[in-house]
Amino acid sequence: MATMTTLRTILAAGGVALALLATPVAAQQGDDNLAPQSDVAPTDGAQADPSGQNPTAEVPTEQQLLNALQGGQISGRVTIPDSKAAVLEQPEGRDYQSFHEGWLPWIGAIAIIGMVLALAAFYFSRGRIMIEDSPEVGRKLLRFSFFERLNHWMTATAFILLAITGLNYVFGKRLLFPLIGPDAFATWSYWAKYVHNFVSWAFMVGLVFMIVVWIKDNLPSRTDIRWIREFGGFVGDKHPPAHRFNAGQKMIFWSVTLGGLALSISGLLMLFPFSVLNIEGMQIAQYVHATVGMVLIAIIIAHIYIGSLGMEGAYDAMGNGKVDLAWARAHHSLWVEEEQAKTAKGPQPVPTTQPAE
Repeated sequence: MATMTTLRTILAAGGVALALLATPVAAQQGDDNLAPQSDVAPTDGAQADPSGQNPTAEVPTEQQLLNALQGGQISGRVTIPDSKAAVLEQPEGRDYQSFHEGWLPWIGAIAIIGMVLALAAFYFSRGRIMIEDSPEVGRKLLRFSFFERLNHWMTATAFILLAITGLNYVFGKRLLFPLIGPDAFATWSYWAKYVHNFVSWAFMVGLVFMIVVWIKDNLPSRTDIRWIREFGGFVGDKHPPAHRFNAGQKMIFWSVTLGGLALSISGLLMLFPFSVLNIEGMQIAQYVHATVGMVLIAIIIAHIYIGSLGMEGAYDAMGNGKVDLAWARAHHSLWVEEEQAKTAKGPQPVPTTQPAE
């Protein structure tokens, strides 16, 4: 028994000795294809050896590697089809991380909270814009067709879902995670991602129909200059004349159109990653998507306020499609004249009695 124990001890000691002797040899005879690629030059105390077998060469320090990264990414060679795997480090990734963790939350907070505070100040100082007393109150005028309202509510619902799930990407771990805990937050974020990806298609379809149907009524005109100069009647009691959409509504339309197109294009590029762009392009798409999304959320908050609490009678336009004639004449007098002119040019009723001879 003692003999077996002694033999095992001798074999173990021999194995350790062989491993120590083989290590430097294996390090020097490694395949050149596996050698790490780096632009870091040897230090002054070491001689460069083209063969890569100089045992006196010093290993680059962490600071030297960081300095090398300032000039570009560190990459190597791979044999798998995914060439992106060859990128070991790229400085733009840290720039995007700094933006996502630093600038983006501030952009979103300033835009959204700032808009809410501005609307609250306007409400408490100006109050709700009411319909003026008029004999025309109660008489209805068709403003939006069923298709227009259906497309509006589909697009609006999709945007609200996209806004909620998108804000979770930025503020979720800061605000929601401490309240509901890691398990619930992980489950919510998992499903929020799928909601964001699939609901985006409804938003893009609605955006296309919105552009096709309403772009002709949202082209700039001379009446917009007066509307802007008079602040749209929000200051004072007089409302400047306007066609079907006033200058303020046109600003909302073009904000949604241009911002929605930017969100749609950048979103599609992220839904199908690396199909068109490389990693730098993907990061730019995320810059655009996140920043435009924050600004557009703030704009839509103002749109929701004006269309509901801020102005009496405005919700009816998208609620049942009809508005009071008094409301329409106060806010869109030129449009009322155009609609009444169309009615006057239509078929006239046939008299039921014969004229006296």
